[in-house]
Amino acid sequence: MSIWFQPFTLDQIKAISRNTMVEHLGIKITDFGDDYLKAQMPVDHRTKQPAGLLHGGASVALAETLGSFGSYLCVDPALYDCVGVEINANHLRSKSDGFVEGTARPLHIGSKLHVWEIHIHDEQHRLISVGRITLAVIKKFRTES
Repeated sequence: MSIWFQPFTLDQIKAISRNTMVEHLGIKITDFGDDYLKAQMPVDHRTKQPAGLLHGGASVALAETLGSFGSYLCVDPALYDCVGVEINANHLRSKSDGFVEGTARPLHIGSKLHVWEIHIHDEQHRLISVGRITLAVIKKFRTES
């Protein structure tokens, strides 16, 4: 059984990512299933720290992107927004080139809070980083015209 509020395509997600940090960092949602999202991010000049290694903040940006998209796709976007409340990560292995792939799966999808766990691997499927994000589900703010 799918956790998604409504069917979507990778092209729709790509369109939402235009002109955002997601696009700037080269993050691309690459796959999804009934209960997960996957994305790739290059390890290049945009995502490295001065020592030439993958920046921990870039890994966190990938994790937050996946968790945020996951929550967004679980709610009615006409009625709700999902906003990050807390994120953490453990960086377990360094990476200096190529790309990393993140896979996000929900730990909890409630009416007010969502919690996602994100595993980031290299091309050899070695674990690079593990993150967890908590998002609040809030009613959309409406402006009076």
